[in-house]
Amino acid sequence: MQSAEVRRSVFAGSWYPAKASDCELEIKGFLEEGQSLTPPDRKLVAGIVPHAGWYFSGSIACNVIHCLKAGPPPDVVVVYGMHLHPDSACYMMAEGAWETPFGDIMVDERLAAELAGKFAFKIETPHSFNQDNTIELQLPFIKFFFEDAKILAMGVPPNNSSLDIGRAVAALSLQLGLTIKVIGSTDLTHYGSNYGFVSKGSGKQAVDWVRNENDRRVINAMLELDAAKVIAEARANQNACCAGAAATAIETAKNLGADSANELVYATSYDKSPGDSFVGYVGIVM
Repeated sequence: MQSAEVRRSVFAGSWYPAKASDCELEIKGFLEEGQSLTPPDRKLVAGIVPHAGWYFSGSIACNVIHCLKAGPPPDVVVVYGMHLHPDSACYMMAEGAWETPFGDIMVDERLAAELAGKFAFKIETPHSFNQDNTIELQLPFIKFFFEDAKILAMGVPPNNSSLDIGRAVAALSLQLGLTIKVIGSTDLTHYGSNYGFVSKGSGKQAVDWVRNENDRRVINAMLELDAAKVIAEARANQNACCAGAAATAIETAKNLGADSANELVYATSYDKSPGDSFVGYVGIVM
């Protein structure tokens, strides 16, 4: 097990700390910030998290993943992410391990092999992969809260075919006797000149529109557990950068028995760093 090939981190030391002690210090601070949040008192199987640098959205992701800790520890944490367009391939690292400051996380190769036999993935390896923050930014939280769990991370595009993967993950985990937790990684509206999206001007009116209208539409679709609507909404209104990841997480959760979702927290990067270009973030549990 310890001799597995390891996919080295790319964003440690920049988007989040490179040292375990520094990561732990930040995580404890995030949990302090999350004490005022009110997670639902029921079994939770999945969450939707943002993936900006920890300074901007780490607290949201940390507290969502911490909420999933309740109940039996998972054998596998399934993570959906990657910035993909509707016609993109699906991606998966099917063997090896992922590096984190807290130690490596092994890939669940059995679940990966079952999925690879059913769907056409582009298979990444620990030495040949796309640099991607959407998954890596969650890994220290996963290792910290689920020390002994394995992982299966996939890039899923925003199309309804990805929902078949979500259903298969749920079915296969049950067939294999695996307890899983599921994470979908997406940020919301990217607004401003930095992103070529300025339809509502700038300043407070733009922030209010993103917060109260554009992001709210896709958040409501997530809370309705309507995976297809999440994809359609994001494609129509540019209010989720990884809608495939969020939608596939929702579809997996529903097939694991989730019948409701709760919004834990919403924020924007404007809250931390006011400017004409900013991004929305949400934390949802299911």
